[in-house]
Amino acid sequence: MTTTASPSAPANAARHGAARPLVELRGVGKRYSSGTLAVAGVDLDLFGGEFVSLLGPSGCGKSTVLRMIAGLGEPSVGRIDWPAAKRDRRGQPVRDVGFVFQEPTLMPWATALQNVMLPLRLEKMASREAADRAAAALQAVGLDAFLRAYPRELSGGMKMRVSIARALVTEPRILLLDEPFAALDEITRHKLNDDLLALWSKAAFTVLFVTHSVFESVYLSQRIVVMAARPGRILADVAIDAPFPRDTAFRTSVEYAEACKIVSARLAEAITA
Repeated sequence: MTTTASPSAPANAARHGAARPLVELRGVGKRYSSGTLAVAGVDLDLFGGEFVSLLGPSGCGKSTVLRMIAGLGEPSVGRIDWPAAKRDRRGQPVRDVGFVFQEPTLMPWATALQNVMLPLRLEKMASREAADRAAAALQAVGLDAFLRAYPRELSGGMKMRVSIARALVTEPRILLLDEPFAALDEITRHKLNDDLLALWSKAAFTVLFVTHSVFESVYLSQRIVVMAARPGRILADVAIDAPFPRDTAFRTSVEYAEACKIVSARLAEAITA
């Protein structure tokens, strides 16, 4: 494991050689109309195929950073660039992202299949093709037997699987997840951690995963970016060098315990910074 305190984005870029980042944040800050300064001076690079967690205390701006990357909010200062993105007709970068919120946010009147089809239908995809793609996405998350089920007929974990399938059905290059498993029981959460890693390893998309759990971040991530309490700033960038796939044996290993100890120390520093 390697730890960089108060990391600069160029320092992290050195780990990736000549590769261009998919997303590049420079000096990003966000002040809300109420006057609250949520985020200040964030420099962050996300590279192709990475699994990165944003870890920090509640209210430190993790979700704000995620939403700005997704285009659901704009920085007050600084810039967010997409060096490797496709461009639209106006030359603007296409934000090729999928977003999984803290709550599944499913349409209660629609089946699982119809919920997952929604992004494709908004893109004007033909119904048959959209249905086939949505069915394949639900199969990938283990819900092929529940295509016609309504949200009220699904458990909390199953609803979150539908939400993940909906985010992945457009085959985004970057998947943004905002504490998606926080409300689930530990057994379900561990299973979904494993399933998410399996999906990531197959499709090789980039993941930015917001969590306040040290244990979850260490289990999932290649890098953990630790943020300080408001205003949110990046104080440490911890590389988790343990190989994939990871399993129950890793959760009980000395290597895992040591990584959790290091990340916990960085989080404690961030809370008091």
